[in-house]
Amino acid sequence: MKRVYLILILLLTSVGYTLAQKEEKSKTEKVDPDSSGVVESRLLPTTMPLLLFDDASEKEKKKEKKKKSRKNIWFGVKARKGFIRENIRGQEIFHIFNYTDASRQPDPYIRDVYWYDTKEKSIRSSGFTPGAGYLLHGPYERQVNEVVVESGMFYYGTKHSTWMLFDARNILQDKNHYEEGWPRESRISYYNQSSKTVEKIIPIQYGLEEGNFYHFYEDRQIAVTGEYRYGQKVGLWTEYWDTNNTKAVRKREIQYQEEPFMDEFKPYIRAEWDDEGNLIYRNPRALNQ
Repeated sequence: MKRVYLILILLLTSVGYTLAQKEEKSKTEKVDPDSSGVVESRLLPTTMPLLLFDDASEKEKKKEKKKKSRKNIWFGVKARKGFIRENIRGQEIFHIFNYTDASRQPDPYIRDVYWYDTKEKSIRSSGFTPGAGYLLHGPYERQVNEVVVESGMFYYGTKHSTWMLFDARNILQDKNHYEEGWPRESRISYYNQSSKTVEKIIPIQYGLEEGNFYHFYEDRQIAVTGEYRYGQKVGLWTEYWDTNNTKAVRKREIQYQEEPFMDEFKPYIRAEWDDEGNLIYRNPRALNQ
């Protein structure tokens, strides 16, 4: 009988050890991000935006703003008022804002999407997911020691219309104009001006490239995406195959400096794929990332 018990104990120990090994392996295994060039992200802009800087639409929004502001309805959407108080380095900071619970997915073309994080009681400009908080929508004001230092308007989480910055004496220091998150200075080139078939969108602010860059094929599918900061390319720039809008397949990724002005950094090709999404080249440096 003792021998039977001993065998059972050894079997249970062996099974438990094997299961533990499998569990540990599953924790440590990582999905290879380069194994396929096919991109499944629903946030990836696969086709060009239909309208940018539409003056007629802007005029209509201004009329709506004047008409509905008293009822806290902005651009046809009912908003709620919010308030955040912070104390940073002895300065009392107030954020007075409006937000909406209207269901809307953030525009994938816009880099900075502002939302109210209800858990952290803070305003964030990235990482929004439905259910985690609410998109800012309507007037916004930031005060430092009861002096207004920033004011503007949000449209579904994006900066819109005129934004102004003031110094500690409430004297105007800067003024910027946006169209649903795009700086008004942004440069847009077209394949066909009459049909508004966009070739490139280059975000410009203060005379420098700043924000997300997009290049499209003539059939309106995305060709290149990347980011500029202070006029310099940063992060991962991705080129895509032209698949006639059937799917998004990466062609090449080029790694640039993570922060601007890292002069010692030399850009390099991180990986390449064929038009079916099969990996054909990967830089050894990518394995250590």
